This record gives sequence, C-alpha cells and structure tokens, in this order.
Amino acid sequence: MRPSGRSKDQVREVTIETGVSKYAEGSCVTKFGETHVLCTASIEDSVPPFLRNSGKGWITAEYNMLPRATNTRSNRRRTAQSGRTQEIQRLIGRSLRAVTDLTGFGEIQIYVDCDVLQADGGTRTASITGGYVALHLAFQHLQKIGVLKTIPLTGQVAAISCGIWEGTSLLDLDYAEDSTAEADANFVLTADGKIVEVQGTAEADPFSRAQFKEFLDLAEKGVGELCAEQNKALGL
Repeated sequence: MRPSGRSKDQVREVTIETGVSKYAEGSCVTKFGETHVLCTASIEDSVPPFLRNSGKGWITAEYNMLPRATNTRSNRRRTAQSGRTQEIQRLIGRSLRAVTDLTGFGEIQIYVDCDVLQADGGTRTASITGGYVALHLAFQHLQKIGVLKTIPLTGQVAAISCGIWEGTSLLDLDYAEDSTAEADANFVLTADGKIVEVQGTAEADPFSRAQFKEFLDLAEKGVGELCAEQNKALGL
C-alpha cells in the first residue's frame, strides 16, 4: 500500500484557487496534496530583443522555492540560480508556449512566476498546471480591457508525475514515494493527449517499454483530471 493510502492511479486532492494576488493580471494557488504553489502571470508591454518588430509575443517563467517550503530551511538565492531551478523554469516556459499562439497577442511579454510555498513532491508539475491557469487569467484580463478579441491559447496543458515504487507503477508521487522510487517521470500533456515533454529517469534498474506505456496511460488519466480542475477554476 502507498504511504498515503491512495490507489496506484489516484491523484492527490487537487485544488486551484484563483484571484489570490491583488496586483497580478492572473494568479492562483495550486495545491497537489501538501504541495502548494503560488502562480502569478504579469504583463509587460515589451518583448526580448530577438522578438522586437516581429509582431510576436513571448511567455517566460521563473520558479522559486521559498526558504521554508521543505522540512529544513534553504537559503534565499541572491546570486546565480541553481541548475535545477533553471531547468524547471525553462520547462514551465516551454510547456506554456506549446499551447499559445505567440502571434496572437502582439509584442507583449507575460512572466509566469511559480513560487513553491510548501513542497511534498511534484512542484514542477503543480507549477505547470497552475501556470496555465494564471496565464489564461492574464489573457482574460487583456480581453476584458479590449487589447485582445480572443484568447490566444491553442490548447490546454497540465503535468503529472509517475514512478515505480516497490515494484508498482504509481501516479502522482508525493515526496515519500518520489524520494525512494525505483524510477520516476514527469509528463507534460495537452488536454487531448498530445505530448509536450517527458522527463524520465531510472533510479535503480532500467524500466521497460511496457512500464513506460503504463506510465503514459496513468499520466493521461491524471492530466485529464487536472484539466477538469483547471476548467473548474476558470469557470469554463
């Protein structure tokens, strides 16, 4: 039995609370069980130099873990970001751009900031899932004030983890499972089942094609449930 008592294909309790920031154009707190992430989307009337005069907009992401997000305090980073932090924020940015028409909102840049308030495994998947909601809300804001006629999203994206723990393939690992997993993977999928990105690692023995397919089947189920929660939060 899993430490949490969940079934192998059961997602942790998920809640997405929107409108949590007074100033951000889009915001939410996404909770995957005991993992809580604040996601905000901020609009700037400029783009990176490589996109100037192109007519295209840009979406970029930043990821940060607060000092007491885990059971021991970590120092605030005032200098260079860690490799892990850079990798995660690039993943978040790629995931959101994959379902956005960058020609559909002019030369505007949207920063999606994902700050981990509390970590219990799956912080990057919660960040992507909540980041989509914050981004959608920012586009709704631009539509409300008359900058956009339509929301320039071409799809819906969410992310979930899978892994092998004590020989069994599991969906949505928490820290107790992830820290001792024999293999783990993060799946970023669209609502219609298309793959945006997969990150998978064998921590012990390599996993088979059949086990990978089981991961994918579990991930599709989980992402379907997460997309339903996103739509619920957005009132869609």
